[in-house]
Amino acid sequence: MNTRTPHSTHTRIALALCAALGLGALTPTEAAERIALVVKNLGNGYFEAANKGGQEAAREIGGVELVMTGPTQPTAEGQIEIINSLIAQKFDAIIVMANDPDALVPVTKKAMQRGIKVISADSAIAPEGRILHLSPSNAQLVGEKLIAMIGKTIGGSGEIAVLSATAQATNQNAWIEWMKRTLAKPEYATLKLDAVVYGDDQSDKSYREANGLLATYPNLKGIIAPTTVGITAASRAVVDKGLVGKVFVSGLGLPSEMAGHVKSGAVDAFALWNPIDVGYSATWIAHRLVKGEASGKPGEEIDAGRMGRIKVGDKGDAAMAEPFTFDKTNVDEFARIF
Repeated sequence: MNTRTPHSTHTRIALALCAALGLGALTPTEAAERIALVVKNLGNGYFEAANKGGQEAAREIGGVELVMTGPTQPTAEGQIEIINSLIAQKFDAIIVMANDPDALVPVTKKAMQRGIKVISADSAIAPEGRILHLSPSNAQLVGEKLIAMIGKTIGGSGEIAVLSATAQATNQNAWIEWMKRTLAKPEYATLKLDAVVYGDDQSDKSYREANGLLATYPNLKGIIAPTTVGITAASRAVVDKGLVGKVFVSGLGLPSEMAGHVKSGAVDAFALWNPIDVGYSATWIAHRLVKGEASGKPGEEIDAGRMGRIKVGDKGDAAMAEPFTFDKTNVDEFARIF
C-alpha cells in the first residue's frame, strides 16, 4: 500500500508547490496528484512536445502536478535510477517512454507494488511491468506508411536503408518488422532493403551511421529514419554529401525540425502523430487510473479529454491515432506548433 504523508504536511507541501509554480492555491481536499513523465532522454523536441500536451491535460484536470524527467542519454539504466527516485518520492503515477522493454520491468513492478500506477507510452514496457501501453499509432500502419512514402518519393524502385534509434527500442523494432513485411508484398518487389543501422538516438552517431550508409551503398536512393533524431541527422548527411535529388530521406520527424530539410530537397515527405496529443492522452489515462475511474483492462474505453475515448486492446495496448503526412504543402503551418 502507498504510504502518504500526514494530511497537514501534505497540504503545506501542495501549497508551497503551487506558490512556486504560480498556480492557484489548492484547498486541503484538493491536494496535488503527482504524475511523472519519464522520457527517453532530455533535450529532445519530441519529448518536450509530449510534455506540453501533458501540461495541457494537467491544467484541464486541475489539482495535478505533471513532472517531466529523464536521463541525459537514452539508456535503461538512467531511467531505472530516475524511477527509483520517483518511487521514493511517492508519486501517484508514472508514465514511461521506455528505452528497453524488459530492463525496466523489475523497477516498474516495484512501483506498482507500492501503489503507483504505471503506464508506458510511445515505446513500451513489457506487459508485466505496466498496467497498459499507449501507442501513438498502430505498428502496422506506421510500417506501411513509411514504406509507402519512400516508395512514392523514389518512384517505386531502388535500394533503401533504415536508420533506427537503439536496437532495443520496442516501437522502432515493431515498425521495422512491419516495414519488412510490407516490402514482401508484390507491389514493392522492386524496392530492396540494404541494411538497418542504429544511431542510438544520438545526433552525432546517427549522422555517422547515415554517412556510413551513403558510403557503403553507392546506389542507395532512400533512407527511412523512424526517429526524430535520426531523420534530421540523415537529412544533414545527404545535404553535406551533395546528394540532394539523388538520395531522399523519409521517416518520422518533427515539423519544426524538418521544415528546412523539406525546403532543401533532402526530404519529400515524412510523417508523425502529434506528440502533444501523446502526452495529453497519457496524462489523462494516468489520472483516470489514479482516481479509480479506469482499470486499464482489455476492452475498456478510457475517456482522454479532447482525444475522446481510447480503447484498450487484448494485450493491454491502446492505439491513439494513425500517422499524419507532412510535406512542402503543410510543413510550415505545423512547424509553428511543434
